Formats: sequence, structure tokens, C-alpha cells
Amino acid sequence: MKFKQIAFTVAISAITTLGVVWGYSKYLKESNAYGGQLAGVLPANYAKTAGYNDGAPLPAGAVDFTVPSQAAMPAVVHIKTKTNAKQISNNLPKIQRQQNPFADLFGDDDMFEQFFGRRNNIIPEQRASGSGVLISDDGYIVTNNHVVNNADEITVTLNNKKTYKAKVIGADPAYDLAVIKVEAAGLPYLIYGNSDDVKIGQWVLAIGYPLNLEATVTAGIVSAKARSLNLNRDKAGAPGVESFIQTDAAVNMGNSGGALVNTDGKIIGINSAIASPTGYYSGYSYAIPVNIVKKVVDDIIKFGTVQRAYIGIAYANPSEMTDEQKTKVNIPLDATGIIVTDVPTDGGGYAAGIKKGDVILKINGVAVSSGAEMQEQVSRYKPGDKITITYSRNGKEVTTNVTLKNKAGNYDVVKNEIIADKLGADLATLDAKKAKEYGVTGGVIVKRIKADGAIEKQSRMKDGFVILKVNDKIVNTVDELKATIGNNKDVTVSGFYPGYDGLYEYPFSLDDN
Repeated sequence: MKFKQIAFTVAISAITTLGVVWGYSKYLKESNAYGGQLAGVLPANYAKTAGYNDGAPLPAGAVDFTVPSQAAMPAVVHIKTKTNAKQISNNLPKIQRQQNPFADLFGDDDMFEQFFGRRNNIIPEQRASGSGVLISDDGYIVTNNHVVNNADEITVTLNNKKTYKAKVIGADPAYDLAVIKVEAAGLPYLIYGNSDDVKIGQWVLAIGYPLNLEATVTAGIVSAKARSLNLNRDKAGAPGVESFIQTDAAVNMGNSGGALVNTDGKIIGINSAIASPTGYYSGYSYAIPVNIVKKVVDDIIKFGTVQRAYIGIAYANPSEMTDEQKTKVNIPLDATGIIVTDVPTDGGGYAAGIKKGDVILKINGVAVSSGAEMQEQVSRYKPGDKITITYSRNGKEVTTNVTLKNKAGNYDVVKNEIIADKLGADLATLDAKKAKEYGVTGGVIVKRIKADGAIEKQSRMKDGFVILKVNDKIVNTVDELKATIGNNKDVTVSGFYPGYDGLYEYPFSLDDN
């Protein structure tokens, strides 16, 4: 009897254990969530490449790019985009315009346009291509924002010619980075390197799909670091984050979003721009450091938008100031570092005791001598994180702790869904049967306009309007509308009134102020 009880207990334990293991593996498989790359895990594209030993750096010797090229090329993808024909304001004389459905009621097209919105002309469909880098085996891809911005359809082709449709997970023009995803598993991907370790003069490879060609590898050296070209802008038009790695590896149109890799085959940057008077490569190319890329990617996947942190200071580079300007604010003429020109009282810098005229020398012990270098360090953190800042005041070095804040001066996490609610309307996804009847793929119907929302305050939109696009991007569902609005505070929606010809657009400001 005792033996039977023991056997029964063992059997129950074994079944329970197997059930837990099966359930956990199923959960992991179905969660489909990128949680960052795992240390020590080697993708198949590296493991199958001769010359790699469990991910260890390649042995020193003669320069040979075949091994890193073979490892990296399978993880760099070709991105093709299609932007549907879009509407622009109709500036034709009234006599040349198509009569609107309410002309008889109002007696004048202009009066109707003031009441309902503007009629539009059409810009033809546009197609473009670029590159992207797989960063996980389940299909997450990082590329440039300018590669996929406003695209209505994104197609990704792997090095093995397999093609997938992709969706945008999130993007940020301030960094010129975007994350897109394809539904696939077991894909090759690139291992993150460390852009802090990049040295001027080291060999690097640029991999992408330039000029609509097949996958192409070019080689060069790192010729500078922390370059700022004043190219990036955030959604409000303010200067973005730039601290480019400059190389002389040949990069052309179509390379944007591709990989800059070291001779170990690890990604150290995302190729983003070239310096050229013609638009084609003529000497220098620029890549976003991978240590910035990692943080942006993780934020977009986790929050849907980048959690950008600020010290809370205005600053200038000593090289940009005259001796007279330095003397005026009591700064040594030979000062190196970053000169604080203003300290708003609601920022983390003010709370930490930083004052106008201080010269910032280090961030977390890393020497910084330009705004680009400081941005590169700070951009790795989110609001609420603490960093150490070393600054000079009257010749004396001081190190202090600063708690970073967001642009609004607090520590809140920014979420996408909140902004869309400021439109002020009950929205519903257009019924599939109705969509077919109207001859559209989908849309969002404005069922009821609420009082005190942006729609009620800033437009003459009426209930029943069907939204087809937000900022020229097609939206077929309420979820797509919210995702497209994201954190944008300046939004233009376009659509139609069922039963009437013509497309109309309404611009809105969703800023609290």
C-alpha cells in the first residue's frame, strides 16, 4: 500500500512538472514581446559563420572583412515603402473646382468650405526604399524614421529573398529612428556592440541596399565621433538628438537604416545620413551610435514612444563663443566643456544646484566637450533616472547628482493613448459592410462630438464624418488612429461625409495650452 502511494505521488509530481513546463513555454512563445538581446545567446547567422567561437571577438591578424560580412548580411533587410495618393489644399480658382454637394444649400463653395473644411487635390502615389536591421529573432527591425515616415504600406525583404509585410511599432524624428515588425520567427539578427568603445581610425563596414541594389557591403574607417549636423528635428520642430559616428565607408541613397558594424560583425550604429552636395556619396557618411539606438528601441517597444530625459539647462559650446562673451559671463577664455547659459527653475539642474556660468565637464564620469557628446550620454536615460554631473565653478570642480525630468518638468511616463482622447469625440471603427459600400478599406466614424474637445472648439466637423487618414497616413480602425496620432500634438485628419462627394481635412492642435 505504501509503495502504491509513493508511486502515485511521483506520477502526480511528474505530470504537474510537465504541465508547468509546457504552459510556460507556450506563454513565452505567444507573448511575442521583444525584451532586449540576451547576453551569450548567439544567433544562427553568427554560429554558422566560420571564424566565430561562441561570440568571442575575432583573433587579431590581417584585415579580412569576409567573416563579419557573412555574419551580418543575413540580418540587414531591404525596406520598400508605398505612400498612397494624398490630398493637398485646392488652390485652383473657384470656377475650376468641382461643385460640392452642398453648393445649392449654401449658394457658394467658399461658404461650404468654411463650414465643413477644405476640398483637396491629389498628389500621386509615391514609392521609396531603404534598409533596416533585424534586432530579434521574432521580427523586430530598427531603421530610420525618414525611411518609413508617412508610409501606408511597408514591405521587408530578407537577404534570402523572403518578403513580409511590416507594421510600424513606433518612431521618433528627434532621433531619426523607427521600429517596425514582421510576423516571423527564427530570424537572423545582429548582436549589439558598444559604440562607446569605437575608436577613431578603426575599420567599419556599412551594410545596406543602396540605389535599390541587392545587399551591399562597403568598408572604411571611423573618421570622427559625436558629430552634429543639425538634421534631426522633433515633432514640434525643435533640434533633435545628434551624436553621429562619421566614417568614410561609401553610403548612398537606400543605405539609410542599414547597419554599421565592426570587424567582429556586431552592430555599432545605424547609417542615417551622408555629407554630399549632389545627394550621392562623396566622402563621409554618418551613423547613429548603437548605445542610443538600444535605448530608443526599448522605449518604443515598451511604451510606444521614447521617454526623453532632460537635465534642464540651456547651454553653449565654448568654441561657439567669442572671448568677449566668455568674459561677460566670467568664464575662462581657455574653458573646455559645456557652458551653462540658463537654468530654468522647474528643471533637474536647478534642483541640483547648477547655476548659469557653470562649465559642465563630465556626465557619469565621462568627459564631454560638446552638446552632441552631452546629448549622447543623457539620451540613454529616462525621466526619473539619476546621473552625476561634474562641473567647474570659479575654477573649482564640483560633482552633483541630478534627477532627470521630462520636457514638461516632471517624471511622468508619456503614453500614446492619452493624446488621441483630446479630439473629444466618440469614435468607432467603420463597419466592414459599410466600408465596402463606401468603397474604402476601412475608417473611423465620428459618432458623437463632445463639448469642449478639440473637434468642437477648433472645427465645424459634424457627427457622421468618416476619418480615413491622420497626418496623411491611412487609418482603418480606432486603434490605428490612436497609434498614428501617438504623441503628436499637431494633427490633421481627412475623410468624407457619407453620401457626398469630396474629401475634406481638419487640422487640430492637441496641446494642453
